[in-house]
This record gives sequence, C-alpha cells and structure tokens, in this order.
Amino acid sequence: MLRRRVGVLVAAVAATWTGCAFAQANAATANIAPAPTAAAVQVHSLAEDAKTFGTREFLRNADISPNGKKVVILVSAAGAATTANVIDIPTGAITRLAQTSGRPERLSVCQFAGDQHVVCQYGGVDHVGTILAAFSRMFSIGTDGTKLRQLGQRESDRGEYVMQSDGDVIDWMVGAEGKLLMERTYVPEVGTTGHLMSRTKAGLGVDVVDLDTLKETAVERPREQVTNYWTDGRGNVRVMASSAKDQLTGDLIGTETFQYRTSGSKEWVPLGEYDEMTREGIYPLAIDGERNALFARQRINGRDALVQIALDGTKATTLIAKNDRVDIDDVVRFGRGQRVIGYTYADERRKIVYFDPEFEKLRNALARAVPNAAGLDFMGSSSDGQQLLVLASSDTNPGVFYVFSRPTHSLVEVGRIRPELEGRTLASVKPIEVPAADGTLIPAYLTLPPGSSGKGLPAVVLPHGGPSARDEWGFDWLPQFLAARGYAVIQPNYRGSDGYGDAWLAKNGFQGWRTSIGDVTAAAKYLVSQGIAKPDKLAIVGWSYGGYAALQSAVTEPTLYKAAIAIAPVTDFAMTKADAQDYTNAELVKRLIGSGPHITEGSPLQNAARIQIPVLLVHGDMDVNVNIHQSQAMLGALKRVGTSADMVTFSGLDHQLDDTDARVAMLTKIGELLDRTIGR
Repeated sequence: MLRRRVGVLVAAVAATWTGCAFAQANAATANIAPAPTAAAVQVHSLAEDAKTFGTREFLRNADISPNGKKVVILVSAAGAATTANVIDIPTGAITRLAQTSGRPERLSVCQFAGDQHVVCQYGGVDHVGTILAAFSRMFSIGTDGTKLRQLGQRESDRGEYVMQSDGDVIDWMVGAEGKLLMERTYVPEVGTTGHLMSRTKAGLGVDVVDLDTLKETAVERPREQVTNYWTDGRGNVRVMASSAKDQLTGDLIGTETFQYRTSGSKEWVPLGEYDEMTREGIYPLAIDGERNALFARQRINGRDALVQIALDGTKATTLIAKNDRVDIDDVVRFGRGQRVIGYTYADERRKIVYFDPEFEKLRNALARAVPNAAGLDFMGSSSDGQQLLVLASSDTNPGVFYVFSRPTHSLVEVGRIRPELEGRTLASVKPIEVPAADGTLIPAYLTLPPGSSGKGLPAVVLPHGGPSARDEWGFDWLPQFLAARGYAVIQPNYRGSDGYGDAWLAKNGFQGWRTSIGDVTAAAKYLVSQGIAKPDKLAIVGWSYGGYAALQSAVTEPTLYKAAIAIAPVTDFAMTKADAQDYTNAELVKRLIGSGPHITEGSPLQNAARIQIPVLLVHGDMDVNVNIHQSQAMLGALKRVGTSADMVTFSGLDHQLDDTDARVAMLTKIGELLDRTIGR
C-alpha cells in the first residue's frame, strides 16, 4: 500500500461568472446557434487553432438540487485550476464554493446532498516516496460557501498504509436533509512504540454521516477485502463486493466475489463472481428498490448482456437486453433515489433504451426542440421529477447544459461547455467501415475538414488508447483541431478495442499487437484507396496505447507515414510490466501483457532503428498510467540511431495533461510538425 500527502483545498464564497450564457427560452425555440455553413469557414493561424481547441472544457459535471432551484457545476480556471460554483436558477446569482489548483489536486465532481449541502470529490496524482500514486478525497460544503468539512477518516503519520481513496457516497438518503450514506476507508494506526494500535479499524465500511455535525453512525463494519457496496436507493446496503488477492504478495488476482441480502435481512449470502481477465460471471451495476432486483452485466455468447437478478432469495435471473454486435455497457438512472430507467450501448453512435416510454417521448421532444442535439441526456432531476438537468450535444456541438421545467415546458440555459468555439465551423464525424487485410470490416470514424472536397487531403490516423477502450461518435477536441488545420482524420476501432465482444478483443492489443497495428495500417491505406488522402501526406498521432500504436506503426510501415506523434505512449512491454511491480495490479498487468517473442517484436523501443520518420513525444512527469521514463528511453533510442526526434515534457501533469497551457503548447508543437511534414 502507499502513503501520500495532499495540499490544502481552498474555499471561497464569491466569484465573478464569465463565459456562461444564462438565458431562458421556450423548449420549442431553445437557443443553440446552428453550425455555420461551409461558405463561412475561415482559415485560422496555428496559434489561434491551438488556443481554441487546447482550452479545457469550461463547464463539466453538473447537478441539480432536490428542490430544482440550484445547479452546482465545475468551472475551469487558468491552467489546470477548477472551481465549484452554485447557480441560483431564478436569479442567476453565482456562489463560488471551492477551488483546486490541479497540481496535484483537482475537483472531479460535485453533487447536492440536500438543498443546503454539496458534496465534492477531488483527487490527483502525487509522489509517495519514489513512486507515483493516485488519490481521491471527499468533502462537504454549504451552498453558501461555508462549513467546508472533510468526510473521510483523517490521515495520520502513523497510518499503517496510505489511504488512496477515503470513500464515496453510495446513497443520498432522500428525505433526510444533510445526511448521506458513505462507504469509507479505514486505515489502522501504528502506535509510537511500534506495538500498539491507536486506531484499529481496517478496510471499507459504511456509515451514515451527518453533514452538519460530522456525527457518524456505523452501518457496516470495515472489512479489508471489501471493495464496493451497493444500496437500493432507500438507504439499505444490499450488495457487497470483495476482491481476491495473492496471499503472499497481496497483489490483486482479478476475481471479485459478490454477496447480497434479502430485504430486511442482515445476513450476507452468496450472489456470484466476476473474473476481470475473462469477463466471465456477473458484475453489478445498480439496484432498483422498486423491483427488489439487481441489474448486472453478464457475458452471454461472448458479449456483455444486461440481466436482472431477484434479491428475494431466489436469485432468479432474467435477460433484459443483449445486442448481437456490441456490448450492453451500463444502465441509466434517474432521480435522487437513482431509479433505473434504461440501459445504454454504443454501435455507430451511443444509444439509450428507456424502459419507460415517457422518458423516450420526452427525450425525443427535447432533441427536436434543441438544434444540433443528437446526443441528449438527463443528468439529474429535482426530488419531484419536475425540474430536469439536461445535456445536449453532438459531433459539432461540444455540449450545452439546460434546466427543463416540465410544468412550464421551458428551458433555462445554464452554460456551454466550450464557449470559445462559438462561431467556429466544426467538422462532422461520419461512422464508416474499413476493410482489414484479411477482409474483416473495422468500424471507424472519419472527420473531414469543414468545407473541404474530401479528396486529395493530407491526413492523420488517430488510434485510441486503452487498448481495451474504443472511440465513439461525438465531439472530440483533438480530431477537431486536426480537421481545423486541414487534415482528414480517421479513428479506427481496431481489433483489441472494447465494446465489441470477446472475438474482437481477441488476445488484446498487447499480445495481439500485430492484428491491432494491422488494422490501424488498414485505416491509413483506406484513406489513400478512396482518394481521401494523398499517399505521401499521411501522419499518425496517438495517446497512451494510441501513442504506442503510432510508434509501432512507424516500425512496421517505415515508409507509410511522414511523421509520428506519441502522447504519453507505452514504448516497451517489458518496461510496462516492470513499472507495475510497485502496485497491487502487478499480476494483472503481467497477465495482460503476457510473455513470449511479442515482448521484443512488439516493442518500439527495441526496434527504434526501423523508424525513419520524425517523431514527437509528449509526456507529463506525474503520469501514473505510463511512466515518463518510457518516453525518455524512446527519445534516447531514436537519437542514438540518428532519427529526428523531439520531446515535450510537462512538469506536474498526469496522463490526461488536463491543463490549458500544456494543451495549447502541445497542439502548437503537433501543428508545427504536421505542417512541416505533410502540409495543409
């Protein structure tokens, strides 16, 4: 386990509000400016494009109060800083609650715990001795900006191990103003003599916490193997998860065991298991108190399906939904009690299937009323369900938050996620399929520069990270930047991507790197074969595993691309396994990457001599996902063989580089290299 220190969270009670459009409109004429026509497309300088697209999201992670009169929302400030603001909907008054610097702590989410209380989580990455570790903390604060209080157990210099997460809210206890149900981490304390323990509780427990007095009432005693609890939304803990560990090393082995309780009982009984590596078994998503049932993912015919499991003692299992092409990935919840109202999956676009036709009708009506809102989600509601927090977005609309009043059928615009893009012509994103070398059709997304003919363009291949992740249709700032610079962009969901089932995951993007990289290469060649890209105007850009894919593609196809840009890349499989040895997921990383010839053959670091094109490496020195020494080693290897290579390092930033100044600088360097090598 790990030990770390975090900085001080600063609270304030007043702030100016800039960049937020706050206006009321009827749902039939809600004001989102349509995208300009192709004729209005303007050419901007690299400095302008880098600043416009590199600026962080202005707004994120909003919630609405139980009485429907306030919204709490996170607002980006300078650099990596973030503030939490409460907006009074009737008056538009703004109260600033707290601010984090982003170095290392940053606010991640704030939610209402009653009309007068907000609960927030902040976290980040910090040094623990010689290694890096992620951390998160919970605090509460009044909606007037007073009474800032830490909600987890306070850390001690005598803690037996580091507390990486102090807990989470698992039930908002509807109707109990100022109280909530939290799962909380307890760390035992070693006495100064080395023999006594002044704190003896250890593991994850559940407490009712009074936000006014911080009085806590134990509901579940702490248990060291427990990793999660689920409630029925009515204050009752019904499901508990425990993770198995190697008895000698303490490393996680990827197996979780679940137990549950029948209604009104205190006895835990077996429910099922889940294997993280094979994805076999069940994985709980949510409990619906009205149904007295658990919604869970279950692998059926090689894909995740949604099942409902009765919690009445029978464990009767009912198939709710499955898809023959993609996984069912989550449920959709609504209201303070978090009632389950539907499920979601992503094929060409993300889809939501609602159980209640009322929600489907309402969603469709709002989507028609709000222009450019192909993606429309219910983000929260008042206790009575009459005031709804809505997020409207699309591929060319980064997102707008609204409050919709069901009684008056009116929308209040809370604010736009990226106001700096107002007036900009953004590029449409088109789902396509690319034939791989063996004939398999690879799903992908094609983004063409606004106003272009779509033919004879310089182009960028942009593989996603993971590798067990995937790209989805919608707004994405990096491909939009590239399209604004005049480049066609293709994003392939290569084999090894998540969401398409076991056969698509295959041996994963590490052990099956040849297939994954082959599919990335097929995407590049598709652009040329369709006349979209000029054969001598191709570059490849990627982040994380996508950065690995960019480098390894330069190894396997030395003459296909003119430049490779790798952001926070994996550069060597053996190094990745070695880096994991300081963490409890070491065994899982070892199993994921495996052993054999692919460790050397699939390593850009070990095959740097084959790379013949200019390379740009970008990395933050606080990256806990991929240690910066992977990029540093790659830079050294490239320079030793005489390959043109450069590296940009960002001090104090993690894997996401969630800092406006850093992203603007990064996009500037990317733009300069692409302009030199493939032009506009």
